[in-house]
Amino acid sequence: MDNLPDYFNKTLPLKKRVSSLLRELTPKEKFQLMSGYQAWWTYPIKRLKVPRMGMSDGPRGISFHSSLRKNTQFPVPKSLAATWNPDLSEKFGTAVAKEIKARGKHILLAPGINIDRTPLNGRTFEYFSEDPIFIREMVVPLVKSVQKQKVGACLKHYVANNQETNRHFVSVEIDERTLREIYLKAFEQIIKAADPWTVMSCYNRVNGIYGSEHPKLLREYLINEFGFTGFVMSDWGATVNIKDPERCVKAGLSLEMPKMHTYTPEKLQKALEQGRITMEDIDELIERILTVMVKTEVLDREKAKRRIKVDWTAHQQIAREIAAEGMVLLKNNNSILPINLKNIRKIAVLGKNASKKFGKFLYGGSAAVIPPFEITPLQGIREIFGKSVEITNDPKNADIALVITGLNHDKGYDGESFDKNSLNLPQKEEKLILDTAKQNPNTVVVLITGSPVSMEKWIDNVPAVVEAWYPGMMGGYALADILLGNVNPSGKLPITFPKRLSDSPAHAHAGSSTYPGDGPIFSESFMDMIRKREIPESEYKDVKVFYDEGIYVGYRYFDSKNLEPQFEFGFGLSYTKFQLSDLKLDKHKLKADDSFHISVTVENIGECGGAEVVQVYYSDLKSTVDRPAKELLGFKKVFVKAGESKRIDIKLNAADFAFFDVSSHQWKVEKGVFKILVGTSSRCIIFEEAVEVID
Repeated sequence: MDNLPDYFNKTLPLKKRVSSLLRELTPKEKFQLMSGYQAWWTYPIKRLKVPRMGMSDGPRGISFHSSLRKNTQFPVPKSLAATWNPDLSEKFGTAVAKEIKARGKHILLAPGINIDRTPLNGRTFEYFSEDPIFIREMVVPLVKSVQKQKVGACLKHYVANNQETNRHFVSVEIDERTLREIYLKAFEQIIKAADPWTVMSCYNRVNGIYGSEHPKLLREYLINEFGFTGFVMSDWGATVNIKDPERCVKAGLSLEMPKMHTYTPEKLQKALEQGRITMEDIDELIERILTVMVKTEVLDREKAKRRIKVDWTAHQQIAREIAAEGMVLLKNNNSILPINLKNIRKIAVLGKNASKKFGKFLYGGSAAVIPPFEITPLQGIREIFGKSVEITNDPKNADIALVITGLNHDKGYDGESFDKNSLNLPQKEEKLILDTAKQNPNTVVVLITGSPVSMEKWIDNVPAVVEAWYPGMMGGYALADILLGNVNPSGKLPITFPKRLSDSPAHAHAGSSTYPGDGPIFSESFMDMIRKREIPESEYKDVKVFYDEGIYVGYRYFDSKNLEPQFEFGFGLSYTKFQLSDLKLDKHKLKADDSFHISVTVENIGECGGAEVVQVYYSDLKSTVDRPAKELLGFKKVFVKAGESKRIDIKLNAADFAFFDVSSHQWKVEKGVFKILVGTSSRCIIFEEAVEVID
């Protein structure tokens, strides 16, 4: 140990190790560390025996394309979000971090926390919600659990990357209040609460400036105001349209991925010589990278030789647990579910997703995971239901018919680099639902999707609907458990399901300016031509999308406009019934920085155990600015046995009453009365209480 440089000495303080290595690096070596190496790594500094630092997608497990290994395919983030269970976020984070370490990598390129602005966004399945407070509550434990394993989490895509169409250059035109209250808020609060070690900048421009060179977004907000201590990396290829390296350096971009483009040694050296940047600017960016290297044990030489053991079976069970708990029972007329096998002899199973496997190379984009096996819905039903039931594809003579349909990751559906063509299911699948319902009145529709779909054409024809999302490698078992009642559904929607596309706020305006934006729609092949400089910037520099709906995103819009969705934010049914009673607040007068508690009794008055999510919203009764009808303040999930009750306590913060004041450019909690709304969805409010902010 005495012969090792200080930066390899793990007994020394972090800052001393970092400064020791920083002093040893030559300018050329610093330049190398600022760009990706072999797509998924930082450059190794061979002279100093500094290893490379590795990264891997992704949001639902470790991808094959970035690890060259099969790994646990967890349910998609939208499924995890639908559990409304932060404890499962923590379990997922711990499991995926252990797998990434086993694959020799150090940074997880997740979670994605972009806001669900439009239900057509191809990557909706990768994100959590339309609400920033909900995202904070679900993602903080995920980030903390990942980093507890000495793996860096990466918040992405910073910021306002809310569509795939023209994502590489579209300019999001957005006002300051909307940007801060809706799109930046989750980033800000997760950074302050969980200290993620990396952030990934977006492809798109924000008010005309690319995310990787945006001084206000990166330097002013992220680093200076939010107190971000980690390093910023670009999304893969996000710097190809940026010519001058000093713009990224001054903004605060430490690492461009996946290879040199803007940060070539030649460009950086020239910028230094011309005084456009200084070595102090470079050192600050490098210091951030080196700090994460120490935190992720890249520089701990003995750690690199150890083999990491993973309990793959345990991780598969976590995947099954998330899948089941995230499934949302949307409709259940006459309690047709759960299925009682004592009364059933024949079940029809139909639909394109009944036997479909999703674990294929890059299928859906960077979130793709190839698992060692994948239990399809049909396989899960066969194994869990047992041999006492005949499975058929003829609904006419079956006791019950299951139409397992939805979307997939083909172009035009749920996937990266393209948006959905429509809010509707494929026409053939809609016809299948209607035809099956005509032949069998006991038709249950199971949706395997990652985003909302319109149900207007068929929902009145079927008694039951289950949203199963993309449930991962154990999804078939989880679905069978839900259908049989082995697991009582407890999922709730983390996103509003509109009846029709025009009801969604991003699509409520005439024309295309609010989605997908002004100007032509360019294909991914267009980007290849841009990279080769075959397309002049003048052809795409004026492509803009206008966020004219402002802060009215998701349920904020629907509830404020009194517009009925198909299913509201926070909605989800159960096989049992719950009753809430005896709401109490520990304070009715608050200061702006106070916390306060609400408590309520949750009683299970049904016949089986289950879980309810108590949701707390607030309404600002008298504000100097326009505000939504209600906004989420907090929530808690509680499991209660049949015939029993539990008293729960939810801690809330008066600071979350704040709006962003554009005149002072600060968060502001005004004095006055706020109504506290407690219920089981954004539209099922059971209790109302008032609190007053007095200072």
